Amino acid sequence: MNIKLSKRLQWIADWVPEGSRLADIGSDHALLPVYLAKHKRISFAVAGEVNQGPFEAARRQVQGACMEMIVNVRHGDGLSVVKQGEVDCITIAGMGGSLIATILSADPKKLEGVTRLILQPNVGEDIVRRWLREQGWALVQEHILEEDGKIYEVLLAERLADRQLLEEHNERLYETRQLPCGIALTEDWLFLMGPLLSLNPSSVFVQKWEHELGKWERVLRTMEQAETEEARERRTAFAKKQAEMERIVACLQTLKR
Repeated sequence: MNIKLSKRLQWIADWVPEGSRLADIGSDHALLPVYLAKHKRISFAVAGEVNQGPFEAARRQVQGACMEMIVNVRHGDGLSVVKQGEVDCITIAGMGGSLIATILSADPKKLEGVTRLILQPNVGEDIVRRWLREQGWALVQEHILEEDGKIYEVLLAERLADRQLLEEHNERLYETRQLPCGIALTEDWLFLMGPLLSLNPSSVFVQKWEHELGKWERVLRTMEQAETEEARERRTAFAKKQAEMERIVACLQTLKR
């Protein structure tokens, strides 16, 4: 059985350290752990799936690949499928950022011994970045890609044993950055757009934020009929932020690689 991963899953697979004990949460058809097992990249994996259909599909995938000795398919919600200290790397892909943060927060003891998180939120990437910083993780790599008309961001976070090094890393990462055109990327913008992605903006990155600008403009138009003073104030604040994003995107576009 030859498994071909999507570009999105291939990026995640490439960031899983060799010899890892992996938990792939929301594993769907268990493509990722089976691929890694077949390529002898992992020593053990839990493929967790809460929905019955994908759980059964994952079992069939593992059995068809004869990988039952390495990949253990388990039915359950989030990290409930993992025993404390059982894995050292966790992957979660294809969910909203809020759900990813909720899953990781549900049982902090399950993260003991975990040294790497590879996360691919479909939306709400800023929520994941904030969670990582608040919970003492170091965001060390980010990647953005386009596949089948959709744009995805993949985030890689690690544990840093030295608390001071962690704090220094995160302070540098989210420190307000002055762009060449005189615009400041504040902490809030860095959480939203990605501190590493915005450092070396790609054409896909610019494409994403031009699309976001379009969505913000549509939101502004729906707010034009505001009648109350409070609603007008909200529209004014939103318009100011939208104009700032427009300037930031235009500036970053001149830096794209």
